[in-house]
Amino acid sequence: MESPGYASSVPTNLDAVFAALADPTRRAILMRLAGGEASVQEIAAPFPISQPAISRHLKVLERAGLVERGIDEQRRPARLNAKNLREATAWLVEFRAFWHGSFDQLDDLLASLTKD
Repeated sequence: MESPGYASSVPTNLDAVFAALADPTRRAILMRLAGGEASVQEIAAPFPISQPAISRHLKVLERAGLVERGIDEQRRPARLNAKNLREATAWLVEFRAFWHGSFDQLDDLLASLTKD
């Protein structure tokens, strides 16, 4: 269900993208995959958690559309899919003008307070 005033241009899976990005392990996995595709074993190597736990994180990232999994002989390499990440970034950028305006107002207020 859409909230009133909710832009129709917002990706439908935006909640899933932000939920996936909320976890530091998943963000680290995305950073790893930004360097190229990798197997679960390769992704899991630097983490102090099990490969099944990494697989669960990958499933969350897949559901959010941030990771794609392929089949390459006997392994299923994961690779970054930046499309939904790009859409989430574009959604956040819409608020940049608001924040810049708010900071400008705060600067003006602080300047007027220090003149007194």
